[in-house]
Amino acid sequence: MIRLNKYLSHLGVVSRREADKLIEQGKVYINNEKAYIGMEVDENDYKLDIKVLGKIINTKYEPLLIAYNKRTGVICTESNKEKGVRIVDEIKKFNFNKRLFTIGRLDKDTSGLILLTNDGDYAKEMSDKSKKHEKEYIVKVDKEYDNIFLSKMSKGVFLKDLNKYTQKAKLKRISNDTFSIIIVEGLNRQIRRMCKELGYKVLELKRIRIDDILLNDLKENEYRKIEKFNTSFK
Repeated sequence: MIRLNKYLSHLGVVSRREADKLIEQGKVYINNEKAYIGMEVDENDYKLDIKVLGKIINTKYEPLLIAYNKRTGVICTESNKEKGVRIVDEIKKFNFNKRLFTIGRLDKDTSGLILLTNDGDYAKEMSDKSKKHEKEYIVKVDKEYDNIFLSKMSKGVFLKDLNKYTQKAKLKRISNDTFSIIIVEGLNRQIRRMCKELGYKVLELKRIRIDDILLNDLKENEYRKIEKFNTSFK
């Protein structure tokens, strides 16, 4: 058995919060009976009849995970409050017929790899900061840096506005103004803030890896389906 709001989220219909709103409004029916908050359903019941806003819902769950190359200027939030093109609108052309959401975020000025899925449990696992999932970036700064800079970045930088040190990172020199960095926490605009504390401005920032998922030669605004990934929802 599974809670109805979670089930509707897994099916890609709406988010859990949106599902609860529709249930409260009496717009969700299970086997022709009005659903209620906290209701559970049997996800293995092939005769299960679900209607949301009068529309029959396909109850066959198919987990999907895609690697997407986000271009700069695109925002990851689904809210209309922030100005910019939303990533959920960018991917509509692919006709997934599922509600996909991003796992974590990339800020508007950052490009590169971001994962989208319809699997809430997988997203929760990947967003768990205690699991220390590696994220690798290519960074270009506004001036030449030295080994002292690399050392300070790798050991952790004190961020005054957060009153805390960042965790240790792995850095590798690429050129006089460009380097790669691997972090495991993902604080808001972390790399930009770290560089700023040391007197540098980030000109370009691109994520190229999340754990074992690589951006590789994926073009901007294109995706690659991840065929095998761990999903705890059956």
